[in-house]
Amino acid sequence: MGTSMILSNWRLVRTGILQAVLLLPAASQDALPPPDVVNAAYGPHERNVLDLWKAKSAGPAPLVIFIHGGGFTKGDKSGLSPVLLQECLRRGISVAAINYRYSTQAPYPAPMMDGARAVQYLRHRAKEWNLDPRAIGATGSSAGAGISLWLAFHDDLAKPQSANAVERQSTRLTAVAVDNAQSTYDPRVLATLIDGVTARIDALRMLFNVPDGDPLDAKHAYAHYDDASPVTHLTAGDPPVLLHYARPNSPLPPANWSVGIHHPRLGYYLKERMDKLGIECTVRVKDDFEGKPAGQAQREKVEFFARQFGGSRKGTGVSH
Repeated sequence: MGTSMILSNWRLVRTGILQAVLLLPAASQDALPPPDVVNAAYGPHERNVLDLWKAKSAGPAPLVIFIHGGGFTKGDKSGLSPVLLQECLRRGISVAAINYRYSTQAPYPAPMMDGARAVQYLRHRAKEWNLDPRAIGATGSSAGAGISLWLAFHDDLAKPQSANAVERQSTRLTAVAVDNAQSTYDPRVLATLIDGVTARIDALRMLFNVPDGDPLDAKHAYAHYDDASPVTHLTAGDPPVLLHYARPNSPLPPANWSVGIHHPRLGYYLKERMDKLGIECTVRVKDDFEGKPAGQAQREKVEFFARQFGGSRKGTGVSH
């Protein structure tokens, strides 16, 4: 398919693309118990808020941070899975759910930086909220999964000399377990790894503020493409990852951007690189959960977190 034909195809459907890609199926807020902390402001923007459910724990509890999906343009913290929340609390793991700025309000790097700020804020309040700052993981779906991986691999964004106590906190994570994750947001890579239609979806155009023309030719955005991609920042010593995909690892339907942006190929692309560095990375696809009880994928994530936290709480030097 030529470039002109591809551009024509996505323009015909661009008004509906954001309903089809990078979306997290929302859980009913009614299914979630009331948080112990509601809409705590971790930053200056109206969407810089989080909820916190505290696990019953004699000592500081590990923490899992839920980051919602929605193509960087919609969704909110109410999308937290009730099963994941219940299982975490049962295992003595506290849970936070955050909102962040949409790309329609502020393009990249705003969503990622908001995620980092939320981690720092929770570490800053760790003693007050009985949280273990040495054991913090992240979860989420699609866009939220990508933010989680970006935080996991990015160099620490702490500013030790800052007069702001929150900014002095570490942004590093102990583990990540996510659904339908993008390991890269670089359209140039997506065009090769998935297809040209996926590389040109509106969700990424908005994230990078490239509204017109072919994003593969938008040289002014290349540095952001590279920096926004979690795999770019992967180095030895980064935390372990569990990747769940709701689709089988099968060939792509033609010109199906929703399947492409959530395809397990993105997980195996990351796993290949993590394997070379000797970092644990497990990819699970739809076929792995056939015939399993409902909620099994969420329970597996909680088991993964519990195992990783068990080995991390001996001390990481994280301040609080």
